[in-house]
Amino acid sequence: MDIRSLKAFIAVFEERNITQASARLYLSQPALSATIRQLEEQLGAALFQRQPRGVEVTDAARLLYPAARRLVEEADGLAQLFRGRQDCLPLTLGVAADLGQADVALVLAAAYRAVDGLLLELAAGCAGDARLDEEANRCEDELFLPLWEEEYVLAMRSDSPLAAQPLLRPGQLLGQDLIACPDHPSHQRFASLLGVAARELAVAARCATLQQAATLAAAGAGIAFVPQGLAQDQPGLWSCQLEQAALSRRVGLCYAPDALAKPALARLKQGLAAG
Repeated sequence: MDIRSLKAFIAVFEERNITQASARLYLSQPALSATIRQLEEQLGAALFQRQPRGVEVTDAARLLYPAARRLVEEADGLAQLFRGRQDCLPLTLGVAADLGQADVALVLAAAYRAVDGLLLELAAGCAGDARLDEEANRCEDELFLPLWEEEYVLAMRSDSPLAAQPLLRPGQLLGQDLIACPDHPSHQRFASLLGVAARELAVAARCATLQQAATLAAAGAGIAFVPQGLAQDQPGLWSCQLEQAALSRRVGLCYAPDALAKPALARLKQGLAAG
């Protein structure tokens, strides 16, 4: 059973006449009759009874008709969906794991405003025609369009003893549990900012990404040193600055120069640069 057979059935059902149905479908009468017979064999039921003038529908045909109409309409709608996409501009955008989702959403909203008919595919990490990542991760052959800058903050649950303070000194972290992300460059920078206090902090959890560190902080595992955007993604987290420890990062669009030959990326870059 296929859509062609269902369309043939619908035409005969509505016209109640093989000749008129064949004209409607631009099929010969023998071809239409053969299609109906094949459908009846597949269903194991007679759909029409031939009469001197036209055909009479059976109970099986009355049962099949609404379902056949629905299936044909859904198939036509699906075909129209893909025909409508032919004029779209495709773009695959990689998104680094350690970015705040609220910040990423703002960039994606700007992308849809900048590129009419954008057909966007999101990929993880370095894949894609371009990618959102921090400037420190830009490859040597890539250009960089800065989009936002954010500071690193101490993130902890709102019920933590140190919460509700806008600024903390390194000494106040003594005796507190720390969430470490040793594979990320910010970990060593954080340790150097803490100075001698770093040696007395208790590591309560280790993780591979800053996003995981923020999640662990929200779970109550300890204090994480993460970008502000990641802290804001987690409800129930309190964030504050570390005294005399200004550390920030720039996040933007990384892309190879020849990738601008893709119309969607060229328009996206132009729109983000202007906005």
